[in-house]
Amino acid sequence: MLSTMMPRLTHYLSLHAQNLLGSFGRLARQPVGSLMTVIVIAIALALPAGLRVLLNNFEALSGSWEGAIDFTVYLKLNVDEQRAEALAGEIESRDSVSRVVLVPRDQALEEFKSYSGFGDALDALDQNPLPHALIVRPAEGSATVEALANELSALEETELVQLDTAWVERLRGILALVARIVDVASVLLGVAVILVIGNTIRLEINNRRTEIEVVKLVGGSDAFIRRPFLYMGLCYGLSGGLVAILTISLSLLLFRSPVESLAGLYGSTFAVRGLQLNQALLLAGTGAFLGWAGAGLATARHLRAIEPT
Repeated sequence: MLSTMMPRLTHYLSLHAQNLLGSFGRLARQPVGSLMTVIVIAIALALPAGLRVLLNNFEALSGSWEGAIDFTVYLKLNVDEQRAEALAGEIESRDSVSRVVLVPRDQALEEFKSYSGFGDALDALDQNPLPHALIVRPAEGSATVEALANELSALEETELVQLDTAWVERLRGILALVARIVDVASVLLGVAVILVIGNTIRLEINNRRTEIEVVKLVGGSDAFIRRPFLYMGLCYGLSGGLVAILTISLSLLLFRSPVESLAGLYGSTFAVRGLQLNQALLLAGTGAFLGWAGAGLATARHLRAIEPT
């Protein structure tokens, strides 16, 4: 039984390989028209994929701002440095706290002199007006930050807790909204790719109408007639996906240097992230699938209307 199945399987696979190569050959024999169709498909695929890459870079950049959820606990002026160190250790031992950094009042004064430009005025003061401060980094997300800040503000040694995470939450909300918009745009542009390829295959079917009638007249099945068109749609979609990958990669290459230079001016080591291998394969596979789907819809509708007379 196996000996009879293997030749059939080999013949079946060879037919598919011939149809695939024949489809690429047909695209190559019509370079201008094929290139225009591929470019349209590539633009439709590159737009949502490029937006997704940009969104991933923004998320990576916002994720690098882990210090943005830090908050500062200002201690009372009568708290000495020894007690401030002990308090920092007590707070850091909590499960909800990742790290606590003590900023002694003398160090805070020196930093304030350096950055404020009021060094001479501050030197005229009889005593340091700044308290010891604790910079607290929560161990979890911002949902825990406010509760932790409220607990620390209730301590006897605490004068003031400065918490400013609202802008981080706004940024995350904006990124979530943009992600949803990208998802909707991906679906709409995917439908556009299916329609473009379906229309292209419809024109190809009309151009080969006489050939299809002859094949049906000699007993060719619908599956046999449909297969080359399906592979042609796959070739269009796959080619569009590959061009989209190339377009996104070149665009990121052009933007990488100025973006990283700008980040360096702000003391950041942020590096632009391009398409990962799995993302590139997914984009190419999505293009191929959409091409196959568009061709399938076009052939299912238009091949039935062609009958030998």
